[in-house]
Amino acid sequence: MPQLDTSTWFITILSMMISLFSLIQLKFHKYTYPANPTPASLKSTKQPTPWESKWTKIYSPLSLPLQ
Repeated sequence: MPQLDTSTWFITILSMMISLFSLIQLKFHKYTYPANPTPASLKSTKQPTPWESKWTKIYSPLSLPLQ
């Protein structure tokens, strides 16, 4: 059985890692990021609900007058 030649593995793996690192850096370099990000204003907008405009009262069956 022939022996596996592993003498070139180091340079192959090293060159692959350098190539991948370079490609990733080039991909990230294309993105534009905002220079000074500012937080968005968190204004709460009040939604009108239909029951706020009129008077309502909940009657319990026990509080109704006896007949």
